[in-house]
Amino acid sequence: MIFAKTKVKAFTLSEMLVVLLLTIIVVGLAFTILNLVQKQMGDIQSGFEANSEKNRLKQILWKDFGTYSRVFYKSETNQLVCENPKERVSYEFQENLVIRALDSFRVNIKSTSGYFIGKTIVSGEVDALELQLDDPSSTLLLIYKMNTAESFMDHGL
Repeated sequence: MIFAKTKVKAFTLSEMLVVLLLTIIVVGLAFTILNLVQKQMGDIQSGFEANSEKNRLKQILWKDFGTYSRVFYKSETNQLVCENPKERVSYEFQENLVIRALDSFRVNIKSTSGYFIGKTIVSGEVDALELQLDDPSSTLLLIYKMNTAESFMDHGL
């Protein structure tokens, strides 16, 4: 019996090592890029959450200033009280938190100021509230309302 020499087509060991090395490089790059994208998405999400809190606080303040006929601010206790004859809601401004009834807003507030007819009010009725937020853009929120006739009469105007 005579065996014929047939050549089997296959890859050599060096060719397989080159392919394996290229695969490792491509997979390593893919994981590096994926890690960078995940970090950026985390930063975007945290920025979005911070802006969402600011926007929620701004919207609820505008709603309350429009709904309630009287708004009082006490700078000693850093509280804002909105009331009308039927109901009342209060805000408590803390260092990293604003509490309104059962709601809380994680917002860093640098300073708060109350105003009535353009004059700064330390304690009493206000028609405008200025909140200086402690964020990278130093956001300034100014919320105001129209005064009722009762407010003007109480202040002798």
